[in-house]
Amino acid sequence: MKYIKSKIAIAFLILLMVAPVVAQEKEDTKVKVKVLSFNILGGRTTKGDFNLDALAKLITDADPDFVAMQEVDYKVNRSKKYDLATELGWRTKMAPIFARAMYYDGGEYGEGVLSKYSFLSTRNVPLPYKEGQEPRAALEVVVELPSKDTIAFVGTHFAHETNEGRQVQAEKINQVFSKNKYPTILAGDLNAVPGSGPINTMEEIWQTTYNKENPEATHPSDNPRVKIDYVMFHPKNHWRVLEKKIIADTYASDHCAYLVTLELIQE
Repeated sequence: MKYIKSKIAIAFLILLMVAPVVAQEKEDTKVKVKVLSFNILGGRTTKGDFNLDALAKLITDADPDFVAMQEVDYKVNRSKKYDLATELGWRTKMAPIFARAMYYDGGEYGEGVLSKYSFLSTRNVPLPYKEGQEPRAALEVVVELPSKDTIAFVGTHFAHETNEGRQVQAEKINQVFSKNKYPTILAGDLNAVPGSGPINTMEEIWQTTYNKENPEATHPSDNPRVKIDYVMFHPKNHWRVLEKKIIADTYASDHCAYLVTLELIQE
């Protein structure tokens, strides 16, 4: 009888030791994706100097899987003819890509994406814009995660001039990316506040990650008052928000960076 009790006690102890390991293994199977939306101000800081190392440090410290960058210069005179996406990719050890929205100041201006993973495919989708306003674009990359899941990541920047310009861009985004075959994340400076026409249009298709009762302000970085930088996802039942963080670096940019950790829901 004592022998049987001893065996039961040993088995119980083993169960207690193994259970946390099993729970940890289950936790580790979650497919997590960290994304950062960051308007980099053409590489210029709020002090007016040119400091790509400051931008790279913010990105490296945040440790995202993907970065959607807005106001990205490509061989533009004001940015010393640097290819900013490539320079920041080298500094952060991430794969870079640039997408032109327009020609500007001897070079090009548009969107940039940094990724921890190589690209299966990429595309630059020009967005409609109102006469007299800056052209805009949406840059999409498709990647395979270490989990073997394939996802799409889109970085974009809506018009800063008028709500009408942002509205037609929101409609184009919905039209194009609602057809995606892969779970999709979108991030960017949408220059529109929660409850506005463009954001309401986006939310017909996309699930947003901000607090609807108390939206986290992202601009300006020295005293954030308005929410204009976003991370969204589609389809809505394919992702879950695990964490979000506003990064207010008052030197690196006039925008706060917006960091969101998502879990891909397996079906």
